[in-house]
Amino acid sequence: MSNKSLVTVLSLLVICGAAGAQTPAQTWKETHPRRAEVNARLDRQNARIHREVKSGEITPQQGAALHREDHQIRQEERLMASQNGGHITKAEQHALNQQENAVSKQIGR
Repeated sequence: MSNKSLVTVLSLLVICGAAGAQTPAQTWKETHPRRAEVNARLDRQNARIHREVKSGEITPQQGAALHREDHQIRQEERLMASQNGGHITKAEQHALNQQENAVSKQIGR
């Protein structure tokens, strides 16, 4: 086995070992109802943006800008969840929904 292959295999073992060492408390509750609602809505908005770019209702540049805004909302949701035991509060969900509303209004204007 070459040195490069050995390094690759060892790196994978370290990564897998680190992932397997997490306790249940460390894993995120991505299926928490509030997180699931926010993320499902982001997924639907993503699909709407794609459809409207494809149909020519918005330009690719406008679509990219909307995708960036949605990406920032998703990142914020993940940060909120990481600071709160894997879930988001009702107030955080409300704030994220307000941001999603603003992006939604920009789609297909």
